[in-house]
Amino acid sequence: MAELTIDLTYATALYEAAKETGKVDTITEEASQVLDIFKQEPDLDAFVKYPGISAGEKKSVLENIFDGRIYDELLNFLCILIDKGRIIHFERIVKTYSKMVEREEGFSYGTVYSVVPLSEDRIAELEAESSKLFRINVKLSNEIDPDLIGGIKLMVEGKLLDASVRKKFDDLGSQINSN
Repeated sequence: MAELTIDLTYATALYEAAKETGKVDTITEEASQVLDIFKQEPDLDAFVKYPGISAGEKKSVLENIFDGRIYDELLNFLCILIDKGRIIHFERIVKTYSKMVEREEGFSYGTVYSVVPLSEDRIAELEAESSKLFRINVKLSNEIDPDLIGGIKLMVEGKLLDASVRKKFDDLGSQINSN
């Protein structure tokens, strides 16, 4: 639970700084690129996360790598995370920040449950249909639910749309039992 607070607190601070300077989209892209660099360079990632190395050394290395390549706001943010001992949360902070940006732009996240993986085209169709239904821009991720017999279930903003075969059987059983 504390991690969620840390992620939200720092993501909000980054978002406010980016918004104030009009660099929300650029910071989003650059933060994603920095994450990619940390993933491609595990030694760098381990270096900045290692508690036995001073904050000064870590900041110096990051400044040598990123100064002039990313906006100062993001570089300063990385230095603050190092000073506060929160750099290990950077990936989750960036994910939270990205969700904040998308939510601000009118996007909401949901999950489509299916028996088999859905194609990108089918997910896009379901996003368009659910966006009309819920009157928000919906981005869906696909999860496999082995309990489904067929059909799909959509979960968006705590609302469940059940178009599964199991639901139809349950409804039919309820109708038969009530007669």
